[in-house]
This record gives sequence, C-alpha cells and structure tokens, in this order.
Amino acid sequence: MSAVLKERAAVHGLHGIEPQGEPCFDYDEAFSRNLGWVTADEQQRLKHTRVCIAGLGGVGGVYLLTLARMGVGAFSIADFDHFSLANFNRQAGANVDSVGRSKLEVMVEMARQINPELDIRCFPDGVNERNLDAFLDGGDAYLDGLDFFALGIRQRVFQACRTRGIPATTVAPLGMGAALLNFTPDGMSFDDYFGLDGQDEDEQALRFLVGLSPAMLQMKYLVDPSRVNLTERRGPSTIAAVQLCSAIAATEVLKAVLGRGKRVAAPSGLHYDAYHHRLKKTWRPGGHRHPLQRLLRRIAGRRLAAKAAQERQAAG
Repeated sequence: MSAVLKERAAVHGLHGIEPQGEPCFDYDEAFSRNLGWVTADEQQRLKHTRVCIAGLGGVGGVYLLTLARMGVGAFSIADFDHFSLANFNRQAGANVDSVGRSKLEVMVEMARQINPELDIRCFPDGVNERNLDAFLDGGDAYLDGLDFFALGIRQRVFQACRTRGIPATTVAPLGMGAALLNFTPDGMSFDDYFGLDGQDEDEQALRFLVGLSPAMLQMKYLVDPSRVNLTERRGPSTIAAVQLCSAIAATEVLKAVLGRGKRVAAPSGLHYDAYHHRLKKTWRPGGHRHPLQRLLRRIAGRRLAAKAAQERQAAG
C-alpha cells in the first residue's frame, strides 16, 4: 500500500482495508452513464471538444466541473482572482483550504480529479486584449463567467466569438433563477442587443442588467434592495441560481457542439425562476431599442437614483 493511499485511508477511517493498487482512469468507463442521453459517437465528440470559459468564480467554476463530468475533454480557462470568504456562498472552489489561493489553480485541480487527462490551457492573467486570440484559439463554444461589471472585455470577447464563428452563451444568476442568452455567429450580435457603445459605466451596467433580465422575475422577492448597488459594483447572489445556470449552460454547449436540439438566440431568451416556479420566454426585437427595454431602463434608473439619493441623505 503506497504512502499516499495509506494517508487517504487514514483520513477516511479505512484502517485495515487494502486497496487493489493505484486507481486507473478510463474515459469510456468514467462517462459511460452519459450514454443514452448521448450516443457513443457523440460522447467521443465531446471528448475532443474545447470550451472556453472566462472567469472561474460563481458560474464559471461550476461550468468547468459540470462540463468535465459530461466528458468535455479540453478547456481554455482564464481568471486572475483568488478565493476569499465572500465567495463561500456560491463558488464551487471556495472553502477554508482555498482562501487566498488562485481560483484558476484550485479549479484545475478539481477538474483533473474528475478527468486527469483533461487538456487545459490556463490564462492566469484573465482574458484581455493581449491574449484574447490565444484564449479562443480552437474553441468550439464560449461560456461567459466574467464578473458582471467586466463589461469592456466581455464586449470584446463576444465580438471575437462572432468573428471566429464560435457560439457564445451567457446565463445570468438572478435571485434564485437563471436567464439565458445565446449569441450565434449569424444572429443578433452582443453589441446590437445590449447597445453599450458610447454609454458611461452606470448606463452600461443598467443596460446589461435589463438586457440580461427582461422578464425581471427576481425583483418581486428581493427583500433588501439596498444590497443592490450598481455604482459600488455589488449585489446579492445565491448558489441556487449558480447551479441552475450551470445546468442550462452545459446543455446549451452540448446542443451547439453536437448540432441537435432547438436553441434560442438573441433577441430571444429564457428566464426560469425556481422561487416563482415560472419559465418566461422573452423576445426583444431590436434589443436595447425595443420599447419595453427602454421603459424598463427608465424605471430601473429612477429607482436606483432614488435609492442613491436616500443613501446620501442618510449619510449626511
């Protein structure tokens, strides 16, 4: 019995149990229970699929682990951040042992515990203009895991995906639900849908929020609106929403890569809210120019301005 296995046995109270040698990894056996929902040929296609994930915090880290369990064999991942206590409520890699550690390093370790044969390209400086081409090189699909407020680089990533013909997906964790938007190479672009160009940071954040969540199902049970502050770049989150996002995003990757199943694409979207047991299909032709979107932005902007004024008055 090796020293490593003895240590594992001691940790788990397995004294007196002799393992049958070092465990061997076999891809076909490890992911054989996927078969039935995918064919054997499709599973092999997933084995040779590369998914690019920018950001490994809330949704991005769970995306990586979920897709690894689906048998996706290659990833390009980018993140420059480190785990902290504030990540514990929603991030897959956040625990006492990982505080202060690189999110990228921790998530690579976790993914390779699922599949030690993974082909992973790491971008420890995060995704940026200098490495964007290398990050997307050979990618079959892109999943958006960037921080909500990283709007500049997000815009450039989606532009690059469109140029390269890479299907790009963002799923927003909203309250206890998730809202899906797909951007296909031949459909409405990210820029046309959100209309961020020429806007200041506050307006960009507002347009992004309303564009992600045109149904706004989550707002009816937000018990403390003061926790949402776009100016200070903070907002509440839940693991329930993150897990829902992962299931939706992974399924969209599977359908895009295997070329089967219906996929909605911007300006259409889906918002499922577990709290209300509601599924809302959205359609906003013209994207940010649609009358309902413009109305939502005005309402949300007024509420945020009123809240900011109250906070300034209280502080003064």
